[in-house]
Amino acid sequence: MNFALAGNPNCGKTTLFNALTGSTAHVGNWPGVTVDKREGTYKKLEQKVQIVDLPGIYSLSPYTPEEVISRNYILDEHPDCVINIVDATNLERNLYLTTQILEIDVPVVVALNMADALEKSGDRVDVKALEEKIGVPVVSISALKGQGIDELMQRAYAAAQRPREGRTVLQDSALAHLIRDVQIALAGQNVASPLFHAVKLVEGDELETKAHASTVKMVEAFKKTFTDDTFGDDFEALVADARYGYISKNFASALHKKNTQALTKSDKADRVLTNRWGGIPIFLAILFAIFHLTFSENFLFLNGFGDGWMPTLEDLGMDTGNFGVQLLACVYDGTVYSPGVIINNLWNNVIVGNLFGLLSGAVENIGVDWVVGFINNGIIEGLAAVLSFLPQILVLFLFFSILEDSGYMARVAFILDRIFGKFGLSGRAFMPMIMGFGCSIPAMINTRTLADQKERTATVRVIPFFSCGAKLPILTAIAGAIVVQFGVGNADFITFGMYVLGVATAIVAVLVMRNTTMRGEVPPFIMELPAYHLPQFKSLMIHLWDKCKHFIKKAFTIILASTIVIWFISHFSFDWKFLADEQINESILASIGMFVQPLFTPLGFGAQLQNWGWVFVVAAVTGLIAKENVIATFGVLAACIIGSALPEDEEGISYVVAMIDATGITVPALIAFIAFNMTTIPCFAAVATARAELPSKKSFNWTLLFWLVTSYIVAAAVYTVGSWWWTIFLWLAAAVLISLGIVWFNRRKKAV
Repeated sequence: MNFALAGNPNCGKTTLFNALTGSTAHVGNWPGVTVDKREGTYKKLEQKVQIVDLPGIYSLSPYTPEEVISRNYILDEHPDCVINIVDATNLERNLYLTTQILEIDVPVVVALNMADALEKSGDRVDVKALEEKIGVPVVSISALKGQGIDELMQRAYAAAQRPREGRTVLQDSALAHLIRDVQIALAGQNVASPLFHAVKLVEGDELETKAHASTVKMVEAFKKTFTDDTFGDDFEALVADARYGYISKNFASALHKKNTQALTKSDKADRVLTNRWGGIPIFLAILFAIFHLTFSENFLFLNGFGDGWMPTLEDLGMDTGNFGVQLLACVYDGTVYSPGVIINNLWNNVIVGNLFGLLSGAVENIGVDWVVGFINNGIIEGLAAVLSFLPQILVLFLFFSILEDSGYMARVAFILDRIFGKFGLSGRAFMPMIMGFGCSIPAMINTRTLADQKERTATVRVIPFFSCGAKLPILTAIAGAIVVQFGVGNADFITFGMYVLGVATAIVAVLVMRNTTMRGEVPPFIMELPAYHLPQFKSLMIHLWDKCKHFIKKAFTIILASTIVIWFISHFSFDWKFLADEQINESILASIGMFVQPLFTPLGFGAQLQNWGWVFVVAAVTGLIAKENVIATFGVLAACIIGSALPEDEEGISYVVAMIDATGITVPALIAFIAFNMTTIPCFAAVATARAELPSKKSFNWTLLFWLVTSYIVAAAVYTVGSWWWTIFLWLAAAVLISLGIVWFNRRKKAV
């Protein structure tokens, strides 16, 4: 059997899906589009039930791909039952979609979700009365706490045994006779669910008029006999008004509010978190706290009062060879580490370090030099470089998932709508942008919710500037190496600064695009602010497991293949002569890197570096395949440069330190290297996604050029200003000239 979950965004649909399907859930794409398709199996009934999680929608009108997908699935795939999830705390608005689903000839059960939140507020819904008025089973549940789910599935299973004919809440409206006439005509043509199609034809629905072209003339003739003083010939508005009128009169009375005047806890929190002046500073403070909890090796900021004044475990006379002391060292060793670093230390020192150490030792026994080098330096070092960052990537993703599931991210979009509107974007564009912190691929896919094509294109172009988890190893390794090697700054401050630089670059880029090539009206931004709630632990773990599987799959496919290729071309010359580690400067890889290297001189990692300077260019190029490759490349090449095993306690940092020693690269150049990789062409998978989401091949080609030019300019600005502070005036002068050019361009356009 197949059950479909349908509901508004933020109604708890995904939480219910996770509770029903658990580990059986899997994610793919709907045929022909790149919108996520989530499926799983529920096993607690007499027979297994396939659960399909339809995209979150507000109606079944064809305004977005998500609405079309949900509509077509219910109409064409004929699920055995549609479970309509309704947010009980926003009953009237959520029931608008319900009234549309009820018009389709399909069994329906209404899941009245967030019953726990409703009860806490002192309000209640008379479930039996609502069920009688709606005419289909209604079950009160809390997907977050797992309450009522078994009863919901039992009633859905029972409903699926009986066919159901669609009913409409418009039967008492002024449009009832018109809809009935169209329904009879469609039924005579053997159209399935004729009532639903009749209502949509009366609305003037674009998909319906195309699908039933022969019936449209008859519908238009019927419409001419109908007049309305309020809406005129806007039949879509007439239908919407009639739906809301019926809901308010007949369904809303089932909700009994304790005190309609009292502010809810969410309302009180929003007075602070969405405050006009404090909202953005609070958001930035939360972001910094997340980065500090994830990356800081100075969690309590205590070392800022003096260098090394806190004793190490060795100073305290502890045996660092003891396993228990090694575990303690993951938490404290002269400084208190952040939770992210503690988990990272446990993973690298106790698990990855020991595991790969055993593997490397076993490989040494093979005895054949090139085989040992290939396996240890080409495969093991490359994988270790990537897997060593898995804990911090998951910790960062966990924090962002908490913000999203708690309802705070929706507030951030609301706050930023005021600012984004001035740059030519709606606050809705922020949602895919913020998703870019996790991964650019779903973020680009999510731009399909934007109505304006120019806004979508501009958003797709700047999403890579919101550094994804794959870029995290570059940030943490280089920031850590700067602190270790130069004693400059604080690693989490550097990391936070780079994230802010990416966001600032995105804003400037959008401002330029929306005032030149991507000009257009700012679409209105309407979204529901869901009530705050604690995220469900199970749901968070499912999100983390999906992220972990995706990362490990990439590590053992794309990245493993890349590290093998890098090792081979760094150990063979163009005449295919095998080279020892100390001869790597004669390799194919070195020759290519040296040829391209001068192009990066304005960025600080070009011709001015020493013999090994080409490694930064090569690392940036391999990062185009997958950003994790940057540090993996450093891992492979650093092992060759050093000629010995790298310290296990510093992982990626030790790779970068080796690069600094070998090349003489400066701090501004290292920061510029980060900036370039953050803003340049993203990984191949994200590039392929951008190609699918952009409207034409020409637009895609311009996007590739945009990424290259932007990253080059940003990195050059970082390097020159960091090296010679007075060049900031040159960059400001250039910015003024560009601004004047944009003003002139716009005036000329208006004149034409």
